[in-house]
Amino acid sequence: MKITRRAIVSTIVGLLVIGTVATYLFQSQQPQAQRSGGRFRGFEGPVPVLVAAAKNDNVPIFLDGVGTTRALNTVTVKPQVDGKLGAILFKEGQDVERGFVLATIDPATYQAQYDQAVAKKAQDEATLANARIDVERYAKLVATNAVNRQQLDTQKALVAQLEAQVKQDQAAIDNARAILDYTQIVAPISGRTGIRLVDAGNIVRAADTTGIVTITQIKPISMFFTLPQQQLARINKAFSQGPLQVEALGNDNKTIVDRGTLQVVDNQVDQTTGTIKLKAEFPNADLQLWPGQFVNVRLLIDTLKQVVVVPTAAVQRGPTGTFVYVLRDDNTVAVRQISVSQQDDLRAVVPNGISPGERVVTTGFARLTDGAQVTVGTGDQGTPPAAQPPRRRRDRGGEGAVQSEQRRSDTQRRSERRDAPVITGSAQ
Repeated sequence: MKITRRAIVSTIVGLLVIGTVATYLFQSQQPQAQRSGGRFRGFEGPVPVLVAAAKNDNVPIFLDGVGTTRALNTVTVKPQVDGKLGAILFKEGQDVERGFVLATIDPATYQAQYDQAVAKKAQDEATLANARIDVERYAKLVATNAVNRQQLDTQKALVAQLEAQVKQDQAAIDNARAILDYTQIVAPISGRTGIRLVDAGNIVRAADTTGIVTITQIKPISMFFTLPQQQLARINKAFSQGPLQVEALGNDNKTIVDRGTLQVVDNQVDQTTGTIKLKAEFPNADLQLWPGQFVNVRLLIDTLKQVVVVPTAAVQRGPTGTFVYVLRDDNTVAVRQISVSQQDDLRAVVPNGISPGERVVTTGFARLTDGAQVTVGTGDQGTPPAAQPPRRRRDRGGEGAVQSEQRRSDTQRRSERRDAPVITGSAQ
């Protein structure tokens, strides 16, 4: 059987008619799908937002810097006399008080020198006592002209000489006692001992530079930090009015490890870095600060009293400056131009533009416009905007509806093609 030209033309015309009908049906059903949950419905209705109320509060003004902790006092304990090192009486890392005996040196030689000085004084004191008796005798004899006065004067001079000798002996005793006391090595300051630098039994000398142990005073502890020279005028003005508080921060830059006071502002600016060096002192009662440690610090130089503050997240910036979205009573928002005088990660000081009690939007800005209708949600302001997840879900739902309609239209066209009659004919 041959297929005629007329049959072929009829088949082509039939297919074109079917395609035209299917396209019409698809286009007529697509808007309905979009109106019944498609792409555009996701952008209709109120915008979900979170809000916070402006309020009056005291706002501290800090200057941030990086500091290095340093022991308030550091002493390398060295022997003051030569000798054999005896017992070590401290433990490494031990907290010791001033005067604590850290170690001893063999005192035998120095004890003998002290005993010699004491004996020499006793000998000279005996000689002095005898000379004073002779003076009394000569004085009586001179009164009877038994001896000449010159002998009396000579004896008095001898007494004075012996008195000076006794004083010299006392000085020698004091010196020997001091040297003997040096055989006990004591802590010159209160602090914490470090690692032992020499072991018992070694011969130590006063000329040694190594020492026996290092003691650092870490309660309290000092900290040196720098700030830009542009802040020097503000620092000096605030420092002249009283002690300034300095806070040492933890690794998260939020936790306050310790609070101290500013002690010294350096008397010159470092010309190589353009910074000014400052020194603060911290109690360090919990030993959270350690010598040589780098710590973030902030210096409190002023406190703004009862100023209007809003969350920093509410402050937006545009071509005309900073602004916020203020929530009206009818659940619409209005754009309000503001000025910001002080701002940190959490809150901003607004001198004008906002009154205490007014509510400002903190999240959900992507779809906001002046006069937009909103719905106020609840929750942590640190979470992502509540409006975003529903919007994405509606987008996916709209696309799914359109794709579903497309699939139904394709299925319908394939079905019509299968049901269409096959036109055949004989050859003409």
